[in-house]
Amino acid sequence: MKLKEGVQAYLNGVLNDPVARILANNSQLTKTQLETLLIDVLSENISGKQLKYDEKASLRLTKAKISRGAFNRTLRQSKENVIKSIYTVLLLGYLGIFESTTLDPYLEIANKLHEYVEAHQDIPNKEEELKDHLKLIEIIREELEMSLKQLSSPSQEHL
Repeated sequence: MKLKEGVQAYLNGVLNDPVARILANNSQLTKTQLETLLIDVLSENISGKQLKYDEKASLRLTKAKISRGAFNRTLRQSKENVIKSIYTVLLLGYLGIFESTTLDPYLEIANKLHEYVEAHQDIPNKEEELKDHLKLIEIIREELEMSLKQLSSPSQEHL
């Protein structure tokens, strides 16, 4: 499979995943910034070689040609947003907000996300076990979607 096809298939999978979509919609990253950051981080792992920024720009999902400069600006913005998000978490920890029970729903969802990822990694080989395992993954995904939607609602007071 060609690099562009592989990267774009991965991007489409991530951007269409219901859990990833809810998380992305409530993150500090725009869809374009997330896509650009994923390309920057993953494309070289997939290709096995160092890529130039114009090559990375060509991997975007858009049909329009993206300049190296536009790709770099979007990448810089996405990295700035990630850094700001991390500093927000650090600030909340420093101020003792994490010691409050108000963040318990977020910690629970973090544990559920971990469980979901592990369930995807531990797919059994036997067909009868696979069917039950896929049902479990679907149940966890539905719970995650419901919980994430509740937590992302501004009308809910979580903090």
